[in-house]
Order: sequence, then C-alpha cells, then structure tokens
Amino acid sequence: MSSSRKVVCSAPGRAGIIGNPTDMYGGSVLSCSVGMRARVTVTPADEAVFCTLGRECVLASRDDLRPRGDFFDIPRAIMDYFRLPQLDCRVDYYSELPVGSGMSSSTALLVAMLHAIMVWQGRPRAHYQLAEMARYIELNHLKIVGGYQDAYMCTFGGLNYMDFRGKQFYRETEAELFATVEPLAGYVQGLPFVLAFTGVHHSSNRVHKPLRERWLEGDPEVRAGYERISELARAGKKALLLEDWDAMGRLMNENHSIQRDLGGSGEANEALIGAALAAGAPGAKLAGAGDGGTIILLWPDEDTSPLEEAVRQAGATATYTLAIAPGVTVEHDGIVEA
Repeated sequence: MSSSRKVVCSAPGRAGIIGNPTDMYGGSVLSCSVGMRARVTVTPADEAVFCTLGRECVLASRDDLRPRGDFFDIPRAIMDYFRLPQLDCRVDYYSELPVGSGMSSSTALLVAMLHAIMVWQGRPRAHYQLAEMARYIELNHLKIVGGYQDAYMCTFGGLNYMDFRGKQFYRETEAELFATVEPLAGYVQGLPFVLAFTGVHHSSNRVHKPLRERWLEGDPEVRAGYERISELARAGKKALLLEDWDAMGRLMNENHSIQRDLGGSGEANEALIGAALAAGAPGAKLAGAGDGGTIILLWPDEDTSPLEEAVRQAGATATYTLAIAPGVTVEHDGIVEA
C-alpha cells in the first residue's frame, strides 16, 4: 500500500442582491453566495497536468499558456501569472455552477484553483490577498473586464456588504486598496430571494466593456447612474437588516431600471423580470452582468411555487435559492492511502 498527499479546495458562486455593477466604479454592493461550488483536487504527478470533463492538458512551456478559448484557459492564466512555476502535480477540477450563468462560475473555479495550488506549494495567502490576485489574473491574463465583487465573494463567501471606494481604476496588485467586507449573515433571519437562470450563457465582457469605456470617457449618464446605484446599495443594506421588503423591492427595481436604461440588460432578462413582477415579486434585477445569465427576485412568501412557475413560463431553465455558504475552503490537505 502506498500513500500520497491530496489537497481539495472549493469556492462558491455568488449573486448580487443590490449595487452591482458599481464594484467596478468604486461603489458598494450587497451580495450573497450560492450553494453551488467549484471544486479542485491536487495530487502528485510528474508534470503539471490539468484535467476536467474527461480531458487533460499538460502545461510545460510558454507556448502551452496561450489562451485557446477552451476549458483550460483558467489554469493557463494561473500558470502564466506564476511565470510557469515548477509544478509536479495533477489538478482535477469541475464546477456545479452552470457556465455563463452570471453566478461567477469562472471566478469560483479560478479562486478554488489558485488557492489549491498555493496550499499545495505551502504558501497560501490571506483572503484579501487571494481575492486581489484572482481579480488581477481575470483582468490581465484572462482579459475579463469586470469588477471586484466576484473575486471577493468567491473568496469570502457568506452574505456581505462590500465597499469598493478607491478601486475604480485598475492598478497593479501592490497599489490596489483592499475592499471593505462587512459580513451580515449573523443579523438576518432568512433571505427571501429566488434566482432564475435565463438559459442564455452570457459573456460579462460583452456587457461591461462598452459601459466601462463610456464611464472612463466621462459619460454623465453612466457616471450619475452608478453614483445612484451605490446609494441604493447603502439603502438596501438597511432595508435588508430591517426586513423592509417593500423598500428593498423599490431599491432593487430602481437599480435594475438604471442598468437597463444604460443598455446593460437583455431580452431574456427582461422577459423573466417582467413575469416575476407580474406574479407579485416586489423587486427583480440582474444578479450578474446581464445579456443573459441569472436574475434575482425578491419573494417574501414562503411558497415560491407561483414565482417559479411564472418565470419558467417566461423562459427560465432553472431556479435556485441563495445560500449563506462559506468562501474558499480547504476541504482536505493530507496523506491518503492508495
């Protein structure tokens, strides 16, 4: 009988309750984890081999690190960030989060894999550092234009009010300020929200990049809109803690109205949001970037079946609930018998 080391790490997805997408613009966001996770297992090998969905990819040279738009671009980006380190291990990974669902499926996998590799190497990082590293890799190696909410939520997990002041301009890692993360899970009795997946697999770049360019050019409509959404997030924190669902609904709807009018929603999103509001939901908005993906619906009633039926009739392919789940977690780090 032989023995070898195994490291298993996982990270959750997330859904923005209110405030998104101002995490890209020095704003504030109220966000919660979802119960589905990305999971990564690291075991010994003779070379750096990455495995998922029955496929394998060996990363041994700089040529191997060129993005190819496949399931191995995330490990390529990590290895590129680390400048192709000596890594003799096998990395198996999969995700319970639907790809392109707007629930941070790629970021959850990135955070879990980054943490697993660093634990394997004996040099784990604190959560703030890990979140910033993940965001840096997304922006500079995966070329994903987005905010900081995903990296922070997949790392910290839970239910958080987050303040991103001073982070509206992307900087080198050493110059980045850490976000403020305020955990709220201990102050709420329940979360009356339902998630609905449009079934349209989106690309956050398609939505965020044009709006980011408008903001950088000083577009007054975008600038004013995102300042207002930041205010809505602060008010939404209070509404959540007071369980003032009428106020929360109004705030969510205004958040969505601003983003929709700026061109950040999509036909499939609007169909589901309209159906949810018609069914009696006090509030409905994008849970992520828009142009497909997932919406988040406020539903204070215990029986969610009327809401779920309404959005399914409007085209939703799946519904989920929020879950105050832990952030990136080392599930196993030790010797196993073979």
